[in-house]
Amino acid sequence: MNILDELNWRGLIADCTDTAELTKRLAASPITLYCGFDPTADSLHVGNLVPLLALRRFQLLGHHPIAVAGGATGSIGDPSGKSQERQLLTKETLAANIACVKGQLARLLDFDTKTNPARLVDNASWTAPISYLDFLRDIGKHFSVNMMVSKESVRARMEDREVGISYTEFSYMLLQAFDFYHLRKELNCELQIGGSDQWGNITAGGDLIRKKLPGATAWGLTLPLITNADGSKFGKTVAGAIWLDAKRTSVYRFYQFWIRVDDRDVLRYLKYFTFHVQDEIAAFEKQHTENPGARAAHKALAKAVTDLIHGEAATTEAMRASEILFGGDLSGISESTFSDIVGEVPTKEIEKATLDGAGLPLVELLVHAGLCASKGQARKDIEGGGIYVNNLREGDFQRAITTANLLFGKHLLLRKGKRTYTVITAK
Repeated sequence: MNILDELNWRGLIADCTDTAELTKRLAASPITLYCGFDPTADSLHVGNLVPLLALRRFQLLGHHPIAVAGGATGSIGDPSGKSQERQLLTKETLAANIACVKGQLARLLDFDTKTNPARLVDNASWTAPISYLDFLRDIGKHFSVNMMVSKESVRARMEDREVGISYTEFSYMLLQAFDFYHLRKELNCELQIGGSDQWGNITAGGDLIRKKLPGATAWGLTLPLITNADGSKFGKTVAGAIWLDAKRTSVYRFYQFWIRVDDRDVLRYLKYFTFHVQDEIAAFEKQHTENPGARAAHKALAKAVTDLIHGEAATTEAMRASEILFGGDLSGISESTFSDIVGEVPTKEIEKATLDGAGLPLVELLVHAGLCASKGQARKDIEGGGIYVNNLREGDFQRAITTANLLFGKHLLLRKGKRTYTVITAK
């Protein structure tokens, strides 16, 4: 399967400037392509994955990927898909963000292979040295305002009289077009890919190449912007964006994001975000249809993406943490992972001193936790085999809890029945 067939089967082609000619070019020899990202934060998020994984798909099939960090464009702000002006970032912040993102890119792209290594470049390196007058004379003269205004990203903002668009963001298209021209001229880059909201910027770059490099080939390929089955924006939760950096979104929460996707989305997302092949995804589809409760497709999706971003060891830890809320063994779990679990269930605090010495009767603790209405009910639940302490069934209603039972010296996990949890935190 060639790369365009691969992307098409996965539902990852939104538009292409000339599919027939690009198909011929890709069949002839490996192509150099690029995708840009503006370092607006110190981490990429799951919304960045579709184009960056597309770069990886190209690389796996022998092509030459370039990731362009927007040290220049990021200082301006892309108006595409935005209803208001972006907050301008300082040069220092942009540089720090780029440095942070480099490690994440290394997980997605192979920078060390000898045959077709990926490259990371910063567009500030070729944009910053050019004077404003030279840019206007050499680049700006090739763009008509009429054409720029017709682009969706610009027109939508201009139609909003209260917000409008600044000259700064209006100029963003020229900077991205200049990137494509520079990479075509200096690195023989013939293809730019990006989200479908980048179509206007990408085609502007192709037009500039044709005007300044007569006879040079240039193609643009866009990938769909992902939305959930209910129409909501992909990658957003009540708590905010799902980041690739574990300091922003823990591995456990990252894994949980994928394991909890809507049943209507899971097969699409297996195609979009994993490297499972057709036969494998067909098998997951069969399992999902026959026994959706087993959630085999969800587990495959969550494992594949978490492996890719955080590594297999971190995924294993996240999977164990997920199992804990289904009664799994607590032995060997790390404190950081358990802390993630704490945020998933109700928490009650208690004075640590009350657990010293002989400790506190479990029946009292169950009432304090809100798991039982009274000590009498707690006794019945214990004798009935429905109470668990740190996921171990407790049958002795006279049991007392002491500091020795605390996990990491401060937590106790109480469960009633199969799914009702409370964490007791000793302060």
